[in-house]
Amino acid sequence: QRPHPLTNKNRDLQEAIKLETKFLDKVSEKADLRIDTSALTERELRNLIVDRIIQKRAKTLNLAFCSFGYKHGVPKDADYVFDMRCLPNPFWSKTLKNLTGLDKEVKSFLSEQDLVIEMMQDLIFYLGKWINRFEHHNKLYMTVAIGCTGGQHRSVYVVEKLAEYFTEKSMDIIVRHREL
Repeated sequence: QRPHPLTNKNRDLQEAIKLETKFLDKVSEKADLRIDTSALTERELRNLIVDRIIQKRAKTLNLAFCSFGYKHGVPKDADYVFDMRCLPNPFWSKTLKNLTGLDKEVKSFLSEQDLVIEMMQDLIFYLGKWINRFEHHNKLYMTVAIGCTGGQHRSVYVVEKLAEYFTEKSMDIIVRHREL
């Protein structure tokens, strides 16, 4: 589906594969497992790697929650992107404007908002339902990006709450706040 990285206008696919084999000879000599991928689908290869190499060490999906600000762009590595700009914005409060979703005053403000509570319930329900399906297909890493305008208040708060919830469910969680 993609051109081999060693092909060019003077080197066809077969020559590129031979060159690659030569480059990898030293690595190949040390290998204790070889996998012929010629007839494998992507899913079959992934399952084979999980079964033979990872050996189920990764019992659960590694779930990364990333807050971000839309004014700085959507994270390129996101599997899911959820928009929090419809929620009440602490930025418009003089006392909360310079704080973040990590500060207790902002947490208190957002935790009292019905729309925030409803959004959290919906996100937890949706992610809780579908994460298991991805695990069954041997997906080992997933990034859920949560955005608001500047990436300071709402998205940070929601990421922290989601991470707290899914950590309690014994999931491996990573938290990133891109704009902080």
